[in-house]
Order: sequence, then C-alpha cells, then structure tokens
Amino acid sequence: MRHHVSGRRFDRQIGHRKMMFRTLVTDLLKHGHVKTTAAKARSIRPIAEKMVTLGKAGSLHARRQAAAFITEDAVVRSVFDDLADRYKERPGGYTRLTKLGPRKGDASEMAMLELV
Repeated sequence: MRHHVSGRRFDRQIGHRKMMFRTLVTDLLKHGHVKTTAAKARSIRPIAEKMVTLGKAGSLHARRQAAAFITEDAVVRSVFDDLADRYKERPGGYTRLTKLGPRKGDASEMAMLELV
C-alpha cells in the first residue's frame, strides 16, 4: 500500500527520473514550452515554478541552487536575467498546462506546459 507516498515513479530508477525532470525543466525554460505526457507535465510544474522564483530572488545562493538543477549555463543566465524581469510583479503561477488529447501510438494523455 502507498499510504502517504507522494510523487510519481514513472517506472524509472531515481537517477533516471531526476535527470528526466532536470532536462524537461531545462527545455521548458529554454524554449518557453514543452510537449509531454500530462503526468510528467504535472510533476515538473512545481519544479519549474521554483526555478523562476529562484531567478526572482537573484542572490548568489539562489543562482547556485538553480545551477545545480538546470543542465545548461545559458538557461540559468536567462532565468536570472530575462525571466526574473518578466515575472517580477507576478506573485506566482508562471506556467500554463494545456491538455492536447491522447497520443496516437499508445493513447497516453498529452499536455503542453508553457510559460505564461
């Protein structure tokens, strides 16, 4: 039984799952949107929101925390320079989740996660 166990496992080991989340969040922040399964989009949404919040903080500690998670240095710079200015007046809710319907191959529910 999975009482009080949070999070989805996606049938992956912990290292692969963390790396999948890191690359999805990096791609979202780099391109502004990412098309993935609805479950993965719901899982990475709070992580992406935290990265933007770290960018708004702007401190050296926040930059190092973001750099430890985001896989590309250029994306870290854009989060702290561009996205922090873009969302400085917004108290939260930096992402939008749009359902796209089932995938053709396996009928998995697809979703588009994008920055507002």
